[in-house]
Amino acid sequence: MAIAVEGNAVRSVDRAASLLLALGECQGATGVTELARRLGLHKSTASRLLATLQRRGLVEQDDESGKYRLGMVVIRLAERAERSLDLRRLAMPDLERLARLTRETASLAILDGDQALTVAQADGPNLIAVGDWTGRATPLHGVAAGKVLLAAMAERDVLRIVRAGLIPHTERTLVRLEPLLEELARVRRRGYVASIGEFETGMNELAAPVFDARGSVVGAVEVRGAAFRIPPKRIPELARQVRETASAISRRLGGVDA
Repeated sequence: MAIAVEGNAVRSVDRAASLLLALGECQGATGVTELARRLGLHKSTASRLLATLQRRGLVEQDDESGKYRLGMVVIRLAERAERSLDLRRLAMPDLERLARLTRETASLAILDGDQALTVAQADGPNLIAVGDWTGRATPLHGVAAGKVLLAAMAERDVLRIVRAGLIPHTERTLVRLEPLLEELARVRRRGYVASIGEFETGMNELAAPVFDARGSVVGAVEVRGAAFRIPPKRIPELARQVRETASAISRRLGGVDA
């Protein structure tokens, strides 16, 4: 008897979880009949489970249509889970794979105020190391990862940063507003950016955005190396590899592909 009761409880939990997942996949609010049909449940069973979930704040019912949508409790739980994710830990396997594949240094940077902060790095098997940038903050306009993060910012913030003055680190650094805005538009259009000797002469970089579950850019994957190892002819190949790595990390976060 106890085993049967336990089995029924587990089945109810499984059905309730299936209802939450189905609501998460729906575009907008959905009625009981449609949810029951999709999950192969009797309408009365679906209605009873939804009522229980509603009491817990996991779903909400629209007063006019009677349809259901995910509740604020689910959203708060999702945000809490997202904050608890260790981005560095999640990204390292993909960064190490990218470093082996490209034989260059791969890293992950996040926005830290008005700078790009490197939070993870994996070194490829190259003979000339570029140094450990972990914990290093760099200007957004100077490095590839920074330009990816800058491209995701509101234009008013970009204007504020430019008006505060941009330092030219090399003769190739973009410090004027119009060329920089054009570059950021290309970043958004292509899904990646190449930086050719803009921060250090003789050092080239490529970067692509990492997205979270809300579609927001939360980081940038970057590959960098000496200019003779990353010549212009390697850019298409490296761009594809960097974008694939950024997409893999985005999927780990529940986000969309880069």
